[in-house]
Amino acid sequence: MDEVKERLRPKVEMTYKMNRYQWLEHRRKGIGGSDVSAILGFNSWRSPFEVWADKTGQLPIDDSGNEFTHWGNIMEPIIAQEFQRQTGKKVHRQNKTFVDPEYDFLRADIDRDIVGEPGFLEIKTAMEFKSSEWVDDEIPPAYLLQVQHYMMVLDRPYCYFATLIGGHHFITKRVDRDDELIATMRRQIVDWWDKHIIQGIPPEVDGSDSTTNVLKQLHHKTEGQPIILDDDLDKLLVEREHLKEGLKTYNNDIKTTENKVRAAMLTTEVGTSEHFVVTNRLTKKGNRVLRIKER
Repeated sequence: MDEVKERLRPKVEMTYKMNRYQWLEHRRKGIGGSDVSAILGFNSWRSPFEVWADKTGQLPIDDSGNEFTHWGNIMEPIIAQEFQRQTGKKVHRQNKTFVDPEYDFLRADIDRDIVGEPGFLEIKTAMEFKSSEWVDDEIPPAYLLQVQHYMMVLDRPYCYFATLIGGHHFITKRVDRDDELIATMRRQIVDWWDKHIIQGIPPEVDGSDSTTNVLKQLHHKTEGQPIILDDDLDKLLVEREHLKEGLKTYNNDIKTTENKVRAAMLTTEVGTSEHFVVTNRLTKKGNRVLRIKER
């Protein structure tokens, strides 16, 4: 039994001496928790194609971040302190990357370890309009996959979330290890890495903004000769024209329906039907806005 525990113990790579740029470069060595949701199709902002382009070094390392990331980093130690205050548990930073003992490209960088127990802490901030994603036992799928990935790499039985919503609502949640989910997730990630990183086959191009932005960055400005697009692409272009025409009709039908509702509500701002509640009110800027909500 001791030999099995030793075999399953994750490797460790120290990161405390790395600056931000070096750490981001270090992350390219494998799949981290935040990559999993993108690879498995549960990330609205990042596509599998972008993960592939990043891990293969085709994109410049971007340390610019955004305001949400910036304030998330600032709030992280404060949220960790509040978790300690509310739960009585002690946490500390690890400043290291944990590496799966079987596949060295499966990696985990946890926010905090919990002293004296096998759990760890994941810290999040969320906008007020995202609060419904945290109601009762709910956890955003991308974050659930992230911590299950960490539990897989570290061989841990549970973790906690400490989440600050809207800058004023603090919640904590415990998440237990899901071995069935981990087994499925692990198999898919390993297959993805083998196909797209080891074999070098790019993931399927999709229509996400993420993939569009990556392709714009990968496009090389040249004065080369025009190329002949193959028959498959020609068929897709024909289909694109049909879709555009259908979209025009679709959008026109929607606007026609909305205008019929407006015409029926010229003397009121609220209308109800069997399935819908409709309002047509002036905003503070003086614009009249039609809102349709299903009952």
